[in-house]
Amino acid sequence: MASVYEKYGLKKVINASGRMTILGVSTPRPEVVDTVAHGLNEYFEMKDLVDKTGEYIAKLLKVENAVVVSCASAGIAQSVAAFIVKDDMELLYNLHSSEKYVPREIIVPKGHNVNFGAPVSTMVELGGGIVVEAGYANECKPEHIEALINPDTAAILYIKSHHSVQKSMLSVAEAAAIAKKHGIPFIVDAAAEEDLNAYYNTGADLVIYSGAKAIEGPTSGLVIGRKQAVEWVKMQSNGIGRPMKVGKEGILGFTKAIELYVLDPKKESGKEMVEKMTPFMDKLNKLNGISAKAVWDGAGRDIARTEISFDEKVIGKTAIEMVKLMKQGDTAVYFREYKANDGKVDADVRSVSAEQLDVIYNKIKSIIEGA
Repeated sequence: MASVYEKYGLKKVINASGRMTILGVSTPRPEVVDTVAHGLNEYFEMKDLVDKTGEYIAKLLKVENAVVVSCASAGIAQSVAAFIVKDDMELLYNLHSSEKYVPREIIVPKGHNVNFGAPVSTMVELGGGIVVEAGYANECKPEHIEALINPDTAAILYIKSHHSVQKSMLSVAEAAAIAKKHGIPFIVDAAAEEDLNAYYNTGADLVIYSGAKAIEGPTSGLVIGRKQAVEWVKMQSNGIGRPMKVGKEGILGFTKAIELYVLDPKKESGKEMVEKMTPFMDKLNKLNGISAKAVWDGAGRDIARTEISFDEKVIGKTAIEMVKLMKQGDTAVYFREYKANDGKVDADVRSVSAEQLDVIYNKIKSIIEGA
């Protein structure tokens, strides 16, 4: 029987870029795969399934309420809509066409209005919101947000992500304090974050996670938060959330993934990542024009990566050219490319085996030696 690679003419991929949507994000544990398969072959009252799995997840995480959604970006759109619509049925059905006045402004630090594969602003607008940027691209202080609060403010949105600007930004706690002071809902998008309690405990009304990133579930998302706020998110399944619905298999598979993440964690530590990378870095550092070192995640997570620097004068190729060449051939190698214009890439080893690191090394060696 032909493999899916042969059947559809697909390239094999070595994912050294991390939990990225463009590569399918992550590979769930067998228990999750089995649960997805079981869910596919059963019938449920979907509202009951949504409510009961949400209750189970909320109990696991010690939060008031939870709901599984289709992905983290859908979670942003539906969370924004939840605080605009609340329980107004006319707005639920006519979110973008209704002329009824309700607060719609969503305050976002300017350095958080990023493109994570799609713009944050697009998700907010899908949810019926109007983005109001606070501060500057490289700075946002509490007073920048506080100065923008007015009767049209519907919520404050904080993007906790490596995509966001990190320096000179107010903390989640500072943003939560402003929201509490003014009685304004506070949403945290923590899509790739690993701590499922920190932002809720800091005071967020809704916190959004990706199901397929740190938690390693099927394609899905999670919204946790205050009881009423999550109920308003659930209502969006009859509004803008309808085309964003998640299937029974996704709900059950992701619930199992959360259970394993909380009760039976098998997380590779940053120290273990360094140990895995060290032979790879040692070999790279012996190549003329290549240097490698361990670097740590810029957003503060316990993730170590290999930073590979390419000396264009020695190897005759820029890092951008190397990135393109590494994607060619029978096996495409994807790095984190954010620093390519500075002559560097990062290799994220969380989804890479020792054997695959050898493949990456040999491909780099072959390219720079002109083989």
